Amino acid sequence: MGVTLRFCGAAHTVTGSCYFFQTQSGMFLVDCGLFQGSKTLKALNYSAFPFRPADIDTVLLTHAHIDHSGLLPKLVREGFHGRIIATRGTIDLCSFMLPDAGSIQESEVAALNRRNAARRRAEVTPIYTQADAIASLNAFRPVEYETWVDIVPGVRGRYWNAGHLLGSASIEIEFADEGATGRPLRILASGDIGSDSKLLESSAEAPADFDYVISESTYGAVDRPSITSKLRREHLAAEVRDASAAKGALVIPAFAVERTQELLVDLIALMERGEVPTAPIFLDSPLAIRATEIFRQHASSLDPEIDVTRLLSSPHLRFTETVNESKAIAKLAGFHIVIAGSGMCEAGRIRHHLKQWLWNSNATVLLVGFQAQGTLGRFLVDGATAVRIQGEEIKVAARIRRIDDYSGHADGPELARWIAARRPIRRGLFLVHGEEPALDGLSKRIAKRAIPTARIFIPMLDDIYELSTPAPTPIDVSQRRRLTPETVVALDWHNDMSRLILDINDQIEAAADDRARGVIIRRLRRALEAER
Repeated sequence: MGVTLRFCGAAHTVTGSCYFFQTQSGMFLVDCGLFQGSKTLKALNYSAFPFRPADIDTVLLTHAHIDHSGLLPKLVREGFHGRIIATRGTIDLCSFMLPDAGSIQESEVAALNRRNAARRRAEVTPIYTQADAIASLNAFRPVEYETWVDIVPGVRGRYWNAGHLLGSASIEIEFADEGATGRPLRILASGDIGSDSKLLESSAEAPADFDYVISESTYGAVDRPSITSKLRREHLAAEVRDASAAKGALVIPAFAVERTQELLVDLIALMERGEVPTAPIFLDSPLAIRATEIFRQHASSLDPEIDVTRLLSSPHLRFTETVNESKAIAKLAGFHIVIAGSGMCEAGRIRHHLKQWLWNSNATVLLVGFQAQGTLGRFLVDGATAVRIQGEEIKVAARIRRIDDYSGHADGPELARWIAARRPIRRGLFLVHGEEPALDGLSKRIAKRAIPTARIFIPMLDDIYELSTPAPTPIDVSQRRRLTPETVVALDWHNDMSRLILDINDQIEAAADDRARGVIIRRLRRALEAER
């Protein structure tokens, strides 16, 4: 066996990024991220890794987003003793993002256990604690862009700016002479590639001439209209003015790192120029508040034409650190802006603001990022008339709006150009970090202009390939899959159950009278009894 690669996450799904490389001299990971979306996918966060953490020598981390870094504390707690190599920007962000993730898990599990106790259900434990996350930070080691670093004996890596997030990287990996070809085996892991129109980041960079490229495909099927800073602000201004005219809150679920800071920079600039009404902007996320401070500290590495330090110190901006400060926002009437995490509405304080405002027709919810299948944000985008939040049914009367101008990801044409610029890609292109339409869309784009279809591979979760052969050779993993391929790509029974409960409530409420409601209930009971 030469070099093998196992896709332990972000395969036919967007989250859980984790790629396991095994060589004769050692084992290493690229990323170790948290799964998000359906409960079936999220259950993988609690289950055993598909490898022994103690066997892993090194982790190469592309960037700080939780779907790439979020299981590192669990990895360390379960026996990993090696290095986590990342850029300084990524390390600075992870230094508070991971402890925050641990704290959120502890608080949400505590709330769930209170509900479980009332239902006489067993207690659950968090994936990891805040203390676990803090302990994992000792494993981080900084690396500079474009500087070679040893990974395991005979393997070295080099980080290139991916233009996605402060500190984000694509990672070039070079394996020593394989023998047969007389040249090193060269692989590039894209990480997440930033859009050409990113507000604060420079364009993605990377060399060419690889044996394999592993590329994200989040927006592989999307062709965004050409966007400039001016157009982005015009679109945002229109949404803000409409929300202000409705005289309710403008609630923005946003990823705490970079997306939030980009929004703040544009919102404050619009207010200063009088293009939108002035209003308090509540940044209701301790994580985003700390990220904003990191952005101030790294202002010199961001777009020099934007005065990041001044804009992020605006008097329009209100930081709400404590739970009591967060709760006080609910007492406000009239137009104000609340930015809170998480960006897919899956955790954090945003869920409390949605419970407060979703039912109110004066409110506006503005979604500004990718919404993975099975998330609350995705249900809102898809037009749900009611949703369940923390066990409660909430009717959706607020205006649900979406703009994609702040996406941290390249769209389909940008990804295709990025991949084409990496040519020659001699043995194979692996498409990951995307849902079915995105994977299919990007594959067709690439086949038309850059890479023959025979050299494009779309792995399923837990697929393993031998990479030392002239073309990637699949290894039988039928007995080692954690989930069936069908389970990975579909909504699960938890989603179906939530939808059913909402539909039943709608039917009963719409019934003409108590007699009609009784008929519906009796039919449901007969259906249940027939299954016993």
